[in-house]
Amino acid sequence: MKIENPFESGHIRNYILLYASVVVIMVLFFLASTLFQDTKEKIQKKNFNTDISTLKKVESSKKERHTKEKKFKLLDKAY
Repeated sequence: MKIENPFESGHIRNYILLYASVVVIMVLFFLASTLFQDTKEKIQKKNFNTDISTLKKVESSKKERHTKEKKFKLLDKAY
């Protein structure tokens, strides 16, 4: 069985049409996704707690909790 050259046999037109149809479908999906996208929703601004006194209290309570809840014992020597 001999493989035919697509340029000589005229099959190149089918390959070009296939490529063009794939590109057209991609463009149509892109346009559909941009047209039907809802952009009316407003993004809520996030407010972070920057009060230093409460941050220190939270950090100290975390440290106390970690010292009480040790589940694993570390090895005396690192190998």
